[in-house]
Amino acid sequence: MKSFLHILLALDMFLLGALLILVPWLGYWDHNFFLDKYPALIPFLLHPSVRGAVTGLGALDIFLAASMLRGRTDSVDART
Repeated sequence: MKSFLHILLALDMFLLGALLILVPWLGYWDHNFFLDKYPALIPFLLHPSVRGAVTGLGALDIFLAASMLRGRTDSVDART
């Protein structure tokens, strides 16, 4: 059961990473609640650097999911 939950968590992290990689470059990013409610955020949220930073977080999330699936089951004490 523990390994099933571990795989489920890794899959969830992978899907979140894929979402963070794709969404900033789709139309959803340009037309959302926060930009309609707070127009002062438009120059910040639509800047390519912010989109790239969110994409980078998504890539890190995917790498973290892959490292979880690669699986290190030994503890820190056993590695030192």
